[in-house]
Amino acid sequence: MSAASGVVLLSHGLDSGPNATKTGALAAVAEDLGWTARRLDYRDLDMRGMADAAEPRIQRLVDAIPVDGTPCVLAGSSFGAFISGLASIQRTVQGLFLMATPPRIPGFPQPFAMREGVRTCFVHGWHDALCPVDAAIAFARGHRSEMLLLDDDHRLANHVVPIAHHFGWFLGHIVA
Repeated sequence: MSAASGVVLLSHGLDSGPNATKTGALAAVAEDLGWTARRLDYRDLDMRGMADAAEPRIQRLVDAIPVDGTPCVLAGSSFGAFISGLASIQRTVQGLFLMATPPRIPGFPQPFAMREGVRTCFVHGWHDALCPVDAAIAFARGHRSEMLLLDDDHRLANHVVPIAHHFGWFLGHIVA
């Protein structure tokens, strides 16, 4: 199955930016497959702290999701994965590719959630000290989501190439 052309919206983590290694690798894969890759920049919001940046981040991402029927996939890492899930509740997307997803953001009242029925892949490190792997597994199991578990930590820095490869496979199976 080949990828449909559409847009991939990439959301970075808290101590990162739109030019981070994983974000760049996923953007390159998406573009090679004919998707438009947009790397959102939340650094101006992140200066407020996680709890205060969460709602404005979600709104910025929701505002970027096409409303004209263009297929859209949200991809994010850590805080970016958290807000991608919550944004998917507000607008229709065809896929979620979520790396090192936290179950909660300290000080933010809403736990992680996502739209039911959206094709989702969780990527998580077995040694993630910030976001417990057991919580990620339980969430993925409860939603019958695909999951890629890697011998890595929260940053997943040792597996950028395999993650990018899996992202290409994931995009290739998105049905618009």
